[in-house]
Amino acid sequence: MDAPLWIESHLPTVEELPQQQVRDALTLAVDEPMNLILAGPQGAGKTAAVRALAQKAHNDPENDLIELNIDDVFSRTKTEIKNDPRFAPFLVGRSRLSKRDMINHVIKESAGYAPVSGTYKTILLDNAESIREDFQQALRRVMEQYYRTTQFVIATRQPSKLIAPIRSRCFTVPVRAPSHDEIVTALVRVLDAEGVDYNDEGVEYVAGYAGGDLRRAMLGAQTTYEDTGEVTMSAAYEALGTIKLTDATEEMLTAAEDGEFSDARKTLDELLIEEGYSGAEVLTDLLAVARSRYSGRKLASFHRLAGEVDMNLTEGTSDRLHLSRLLAEIGR
Repeated sequence: MDAPLWIESHLPTVEELPQQQVRDALTLAVDEPMNLILAGPQGAGKTAAVRALAQKAHNDPENDLIELNIDDVFSRTKTEIKNDPRFAPFLVGRSRLSKRDMINHVIKESAGYAPVSGTYKTILLDNAESIREDFQQALRRVMEQYYRTTQFVIATRQPSKLIAPIRSRCFTVPVRAPSHDEIVTALVRVLDAEGVDYNDEGVEYVAGYAGGDLRRAMLGAQTTYEDTGEVTMSAAYEALGTIKLTDATEEMLTAAEDGEFSDARKTLDELLIEEGYSGAEVLTDLLAVARSRYSGRKLASFHRLAGEVDMNLTEGTSDRLHLSRLLAEIGR
């Protein structure tokens, strides 16, 4: 998908967020900056809610909202972290640090510099269920040190994974999965803004296809429009019913077998982020492709690894992290 993603270019305002308790909490956090935990399932709109908060709270949200996807950062190598243009200025001459210390240093430096506009800035730590306990202890100290100028917002599917000292320093905001009608409303808002031809049946089909995942709904609608030029029932069925997941999965598995881990993970990111597939869907397709390629001990070993990944996915931990581990094991 080469065009800008609608899920990012048509962010809702705080007033347009569908859940009253989320609107109330974020409005309060603008007037009285506080650390927040946004707790809810994948695709519930947690990241979009934080971006809406930043738009309302900061005169220069592009600079005063700092987003760190914990899942993405911790799954990188030290070299990848050091070379990331967002982090490079903080890590000059610090290549001897451990990966954990590198990430901690980046967050501490990000929290330490003055906001560009206003009196405080916002740091979003997304997919925070991936944070190890030792790193959480370091994070707690940063939160204590910079509480006057930095608002931390922690988005997670599993707030129970956070240590008690962090939970006690944050106001928890439950974000439930959006209802079917709420997804329909969000889709109509974006389709109208884009000037897309659609009918009610097409929007209903896309909302049902998403299964309570707002991001998946937006990606599905955009895929349908880019493939067919409209979002009708027949167009959505044609576009979303024929997405070539298996082709991408075979490409990803081949790259992993050849030791091209970066290429394999790039395809994985496309499936999870751009196409909106869940980790469970990708794992199911990987198993189907593996059964057509492997046999005997090799297939049994793949099933064992897949079983471990499936358990971790069921527990709600990072889809990308655990599927990346599976791809890395294949390369070995």
